[in-house]
Amino acid sequence: MENQTVPESDIAIAESLRQRGLRVTAARHAILKWLSSHPHASADQVHQGVVEQLGTLSKQAVYDVLSASVEAELVRQIKPSGHPARFERRRGDNHHHLVCTHCGRVEDTDCKHGHAPCLTPNDAQGFVIHEAEILFWGVCSRCRANTETRPDKA
Repeated sequence: MENQTVPESDIAIAESLRQRGLRVTAARHAILKWLSSHPHASADQVHQGVVEQLGTLSKQAVYDVLSASVEAELVRQIKPSGHPARFERRRGDNHHHLVCTHCGRVEDTDCKHGHAPCLTPNDAQGFVIHEAEILFWGVCSRCRANTETRPDKA
């Protein structure tokens, strides 16, 4: 099942920026709004999506807004090995990610155990653990279906 998202309201986005001490600019607003309905997007995907709305915006501006948004805890960045960093607005809960090894698709999955952190190390070595970041790797349903219907499959 794919994650269904509802875009945040313009007022909620502006308020979240102000609460974090950031000015409400057209670029920040557009990027956060776009991400609210396009989770797990790469910086290039964000740039392409926002340029369609604003008309013009440099890639560097997108990287700067994403970086500031991650630092301000408005956006979560995930870095699946071998794939570009992905960004999402879903924060503050205990969810993990499923990553397709064929197409790179990323989907949310809620933690089975509820409260963060859902895993603890054998020896925390004095650390107080706040979060466990988990990536599940596999083949998504679309890639499996494409493989099963290809006439040249082995």
